[in-house]
Amino acid sequence: MQRLQWIQRLQAIAQTGLTYARDPYDLERYRELRALAVEMLAAEAGVPEEPLRLVFAAEDGYPTPKVDVRAVVFREGKVLLTKERADGRWSLPGGWADVGSSPGEMAARETIEETGYLVRPVKLLAVLDKAKHAHPPQPSYVYKLFIRCELEGGAPRETLETEGCDYFTRDALPPLSLDRVTEPQLLRMFAHLDDPERPTDFD
Repeated sequence: MQRLQWIQRLQAIAQTGLTYARDPYDLERYRELRALAVEMLAAEAGVPEEPLRLVFAAEDGYPTPKVDVRAVVFREGKVLLTKERADGRWSLPGGWADVGSSPGEMAARETIEETGYLVRPVKLLAVLDKAKHAHPPQPSYVYKLFIRCELEGGAPRETLETEGCDYFTRDALPPLSLDRVTEPQLLRMFAHLDDPERPTDFD
């Protein structure tokens, strides 16, 4: 995880330099630095360089973390998970935050889009630094927001991104989509279910 953080920092320095530098020699050095970050991340993640190069090249302006919003919906002591078509594994409903939508609005919208359930956001349970958890390596630096939502209606359904949804107990979790959520993170969410007065977690 430390190597991934170094790589992300190199990419951020390169992106900042390419945004603000004017000297052509400096710009070339920052391009070389970005290429080095791509090479290092490809080796770390065991993936081809070209897709990463395209991802890094698309990023411009001052680098800031991306925000991943996840909805946490409980019913009868079980948590709502959705099965991702991308990898056939399970995750909390959610995704990247959209400009113009609050975190609560995102949690509610992602839930109905991915599961068919209508929910109401009620509490921010956790703000986590993705780099400090056991997720697979990725180019972007990410903050994860977990938002408790109350079930208000709707019915389960499949979507373009998901193969359905179901509720699971803490001791019978299915194979998880680790890029999106980990078991320790879900157990933190169950801790909030056990203690509604528990303050927001952060790291």
